[in-house]
Amino acid sequence: MSNILNAILIDDERMARQELLRLLKNHPEINVVAQAEDIEQGYDEIVKHKPDVVFLDIEMPGGTGLTLAEKLKGEIPIVFCTAYDEFAVDAFALNAVDYLVKPIDPARLAETTIKLITPSELTTLPALHDDFKLMVKFSDHMKIIRLGDISRFKSIGNHAAIYTAQGKAYLHSSLNKIEARLDENSYFRASRVDTLRLDSIEKLEQNINYGLIAYLNNGSKVEISRRQASKLKSQLGFPE
Repeated sequence: MSNILNAILIDDERMARQELLRLLKNHPEINVVAQAEDIEQGYDEIVKHKPDVVFLDIEMPGGTGLTLAEKLKGEIPIVFCTAYDEFAVDAFALNAVDYLVKPIDPARLAETTIKLITPSELTTLPALHDDFKLMVKFSDHMKIIRLGDISRFKSIGNHAAIYTAQGKAYLHSSLNKIEARLDENSYFRASRVDTLRLDSIEKLEQNINYGLIAYLNNGSKVEISRRQASKLKSQLGFPE
């Protein structure tokens, strides 16, 4: 892949597009090949140009940018741009590299371009930080939570259940896709179906199969396979 990434800007506000275009001129590694002012036009431009990345506004007439992101099915990396710092996206399902709050700060944009280019030119998306916001459904209510609030991810087919202090909810992403975006210093793959946040583990006990049982701070317990138990002990600096 070339070091130059082709990008499309999608925003219903012409001034916002012009400002982002102006800022991106300081980053020659990003080549803007097209602009669009609504979802329909944006999708047409994406089909036409097949960009490496899309800078996408969230709030637009005729539907949100999330609608377009879902239509892309995670096939193109997206940088969300929003005027609302409380907006949340499912970064795991939508292939979100980052999201920028308007007016866009040049230093934050520079951080985003680094994420886009490194470490392996988009073949690996960057790990999400603990403060990244996710919008998830608890029973009949949508709530915004921090990634760092999730103590456990449990695989359920092609989806995953998440466990937080607010209860249990679901993400429309596989555990493998989720794990690829988690900081390995904060989360650990306990078994084929479970990934745990390390600081949610209150104690560990060995079971009869030489694996471990992790007791979490929410009162639940999770079995860790023998193979993964050895990895966890090594990661935590425990003697074998």
